[in-house]
Amino acid sequence: MTLENYKYRTNPLFLRNQFSEFSGKLGIPVIPKPNLIPKDLHQLRLLRFDQVKNDHAKHRNRMVHFFLYDYLFEKVWLNPENFVKMLFPYRGLLSPDFSMYIEMPSAIQLYNTFRNRWCGAYFAEKGLRVIPTVSWGEENSFDFCFEGIEKGSAVAVSTYMFHAHGNHADQKELFMAGYREMLRRIELEYIICYSEPFPEMDGNIIYVDYDLSSWKYLEDDIIPPESIKHTHGILITTPKRDIISKTGYVCKGSGSAGGGTWTPKNEDAKRFKGDPNTIKHTKDKNGEDRYTKIGKDGRAIRERHHSVHLRPDKHSNPHDHEITWKGPDQHPEVGPPINYDPENGIPVPDLDAFGNEVKSMNINTYYPSEEIENDHFESISDFKWCVCCGGEVQFLYQGVGYTITHPEGFINISKFYRPDTELESDDIEDILNYLMDDGKKLREVITEVEVTERTI
Repeated sequence: MTLENYKYRTNPLFLRNQFSEFSGKLGIPVIPKPNLIPKDLHQLRLLRFDQVKNDHAKHRNRMVHFFLYDYLFEKVWLNPENFVKMLFPYRGLLSPDFSMYIEMPSAIQLYNTFRNRWCGAYFAEKGLRVIPTVSWGEENSFDFCFEGIEKGSAVAVSTYMFHAHGNHADQKELFMAGYREMLRRIELEYIICYSEPFPEMDGNIIYVDYDLSSWKYLEDDIIPPESIKHTHGILITTPKRDIISKTGYVCKGSGSAGGGTWTPKNEDAKRFKGDPNTIKHTKDKNGEDRYTKIGKDGRAIRERHHSVHLRPDKHSNPHDHEITWKGPDQHPEVGPPINYDPENGIPVPDLDAFGNEVKSMNINTYYPSEEIENDHFESISDFKWCVCCGGEVQFLYQGVGYTITHPEGFINISKFYRPDTELESDDIEDILNYLMDDGKKLREVITEVEVTERTI
């Protein structure tokens, strides 16, 4: 064996076996019990890991969390030594929350549990205060997902993906089954809960408010007085429970990647389902024609829009969108525009050429009323779901019109007919940070805008 090969073969980041403390027969590293006192968790606020680099320890009184898409912190697993100095000044960190979606094979869930604990053990060994983040899948994950946590430890969990919103209403029992098993196996001192605790949850629960830990109050080290009523003292006290509470939003958690069974959000969205092998004719809120091809299974496979969505440089009239059905909830996702140019040899194909032979046309013509029931986004989550599923959006803010489209698989936001004002990105967070004319970010006003059109 050459010296180069020997160094590679024995590299601790290759073997990942440097910790003498591990639990279970699978060798999952143990994250040492963090030394916490109630003061450490008083008015606890968090900071996203992807904000740390530009924070320069300005918010060192916060703990760093990883309730993010995995790709945003994969580098922590690959090169953990690069982040020790950066993370050291903060009050602590929650161990990286690598996904535990139930669609994953058990081997991947086990691997992500190992990575969670290994990173936590690594940073703890370097002197950082680490609180284990716990996630689980279905019952078969219970054999390993609680390993690597000392009895009497504090842990962090997230309930966001299990609440009755975003088509996740059927997953509460999945969460509670794992939660009860966690309490049975680990005698926990504190449970940091990111998003609203369920009433059935026992334990000494510290409810961390996402809103107060987000960009909105990032520059406010002192919690604003109007929010104190939500975070001080004990909201509910029983022999088993000690909750500090308020509502919040978080990016992801365990459970299902997609949620429960999809149901149309409004009358307009019902066009995505219908009698097999038919074409449904509808009009959008602007009175422009849409034709939705329903496949042999009663679900849409393609849709034609006789519109340019206020960006003729991005859409031909007409143009098509492929419709696919994703996730365990089987929700529709709208693909990027497919444009046509008959004068230059790109003809408009017959819509009935896609899928099986069409049995009927115009089986249901729907003309949305002026007072469509969803003329605003209920939350940032509602907006994210719409846009990330390919929805094209038009809205008004302070009398100015904006449009969101999806050219070539990216997300594009601009003012009506104003390509010079556009921002294009593959990250929804960049779109939410788009600056409006009054200097506010879109995320600050998205629930206030008047939605004049949304395709999903």
